[in-house]
Amino acid sequence: MFKIMIVEDEQTIREVLSESLQKWKFETVEITDFQNVLKTFVSEQPHLVLLDINLPVFDGFYWCQQIRESSKVPIIFISSRNTNMDMIMAMNMGGDDFINKPFSIDILIAKINALLRRTYNYIERSNEVMEHNGILLNVENSSMQINDEIIDLSKNEYKLLFHLMKNHGKILSREKLLRALWDDERFVDDNTLTVNINRLRKKIENAGIHNYIETKIGQGYIVP
Repeated sequence: MFKIMIVEDEQTIREVLSESLQKWKFETVEITDFQNVLKTFVSEQPHLVLLDINLPVFDGFYWCQQIRESSKVPIIFISSRNTNMDMIMAMNMGGDDFINKPFSIDILIAKINALLRRTYNYIERSNEVMEHNGILLNVENSSMQINDEIIDLSKNEYKLLFHLMKNHGKILSREKLLRALWDDERFVDDNTLTVNINRLRKKIENAGIHNYIETKIGQGYIVP
């Protein structure tokens, strides 16, 4: 399931967007703390961001630039500001698309699906499947299967499990895992790795496999 982060300060619009996206089977994250948009982005790791321009504290251009320093996630600007300069600024800051308010939900959904398809290429991925100690990792749709249960993984949970399974029996340092997940780990809070590891562990344990990922204090993590 793809996760979409909504950065919109008008509560009614934000709630309508979230409800509509959930009907299309998207997971949504609604931003209400507009001082810590980047922190929430790093913690939640969405697959796509819907970003208004007029926001409290800092505007959407600022947050787009901040996100672009550490991520290539698709960003769609949604704004009532519709001058050519606004659109140019949005693209120059790293936006992938721009849609004016008021907008059609159907058109927005079409744009979201097109961007997700181009970015994650989820239709044309290889059919490779990895298996280790009762876990099947499906590279095609970034899911894992334990017994008969198929479990969706976030982008970073998938990457973590992929690298740990690929290197099973070897200790992977936190630094190596950070580099595997993000292009430049300097922009990432070290705690974010711990959060993603804990979420992955919980999903695996809830499916019935315990102690799959071990912590080696002062060294990193290992899948024995």
